[in-house]
Amino acid sequence: MNSQIDVAVMIGSGVPAALQARGLRVCWVVLVNGERRGTAFASRREALECQAAWQAQLGRTQAA
Repeated sequence: MNSQIDVAVMIGSGVPAALQARGLRVCWVVLVNGERRGTAFASRREALECQAAWQAQLGRTQAA
């Protein structure tokens, strides 16, 4: 099965309360086949690292 692994941005009220409490109004999440997996990340870099880990776990190379 070919899984789609994406990084998406959440803005405003979509940002979890814990991140909003830190003053963040944007966060990034990893989606596997359109479903959120794991936590919300405060930086895009962290989300991309998580995406790479999912790709490695599923035996895929990192997307360009």
